[in-house]
Amino acid sequence: MKRMFLMMMLLQALACKKNENPAVEPAPTPVVPGFAVPNTWLALGDSYTIGQGVAASERFPAQTVEFLVQKGISVSALDYIATTGWTTTDLQNAINNKKPENHTIVSLLIGVNDQYQKRDTTGYRQRFAGLLGNAIALANGKKENVFVLSIPDYSVTPYASTSDTARMRIEIDWFNQINKSVTATYGCPYLDITGFTRQGRTNRDLIAGDGLHPSGIDYKRWAEQLSIMIQKVLN
Repeated sequence: MKRMFLMMMLLQALACKKNENPAVEPAPTPVVPGFAVPNTWLALGDSYTIGQGVAASERFPAQTVEFLVQKGISVSALDYIATTGWTTTDLQNAINNKKPENHTIVSLLIGVNDQYQKRDTTGYRQRFAGLLGNAIALANGKKENVFVLSIPDYSVTPYASTSDTARMRIEIDWFNQINKSVTATYGCPYLDITGFTRQGRTNRDLIAGDGLHPSGIDYKRWAEQLSIMIQKVLN
C-alpha cells in the first residue's frame, strides 16, 4: 500500500514538472514577398522602328511605353535591333550576331527595303517567317507577346513623288499580304498601320521633316493602338 502511494506521488510530481516546461512552438516560417518580373521590350526592324527623322522619344516603341505607363504597366528596358535600310536578311544577320536575351515583348516591322530593292515576294515570305519564329523564341516562346506591324506606304511621301507611286502602293500591299498571312499562321497579334501612313498624302503633318518617314505625330497614333494590344496581353 505504501509503495502504491509513493508511486502515485512520483507520477503527480512528474506531471507538474512537465506542465512547468511546456513544449516550445516552432516559429512561423517567414513569408517572403514575391517579386514581379519586370517587363522588357525588344524592337526589331528598320528605319520605321528606329525612328529615322524623329527624336528617340518619338519612336513608336518609346511612345507606346509612355502609353503603357499611363495604364499602370511599366517597361524597365526598351532595346532596339533596327537600322535604316535593313532588309529581312540584314535583320536576321544582326540577330544572329547580337544574340539578344529574351524579352517580355517583341515587336517586328520589316520588309519595306525588300520591296524597295525589288526582292522577290517568295523569298520575303520565307525570310519573314524565319524572323517571326526567332521573335517568338525571344519572347520566351509566347506567340501572343510578339506584335507584328504592317509596312508603311511611303508612296504618299514627297520623296516618292517622282516615282511610279501606283506601282509602289501595289507592291507594298503584296508584301503586307504576306506578312499578315504569316503572322496569322503563327498566331501572333498584328497591327495594320498602313492606312494611317496613307493619310500623309493629304496631311503633311504625318510625315517627318526628311520627306520620307512618318512623323512623331503619326507614330503616336500607332503607339496608342499598340499599347491597347499589349495591355490586353500583360494584364
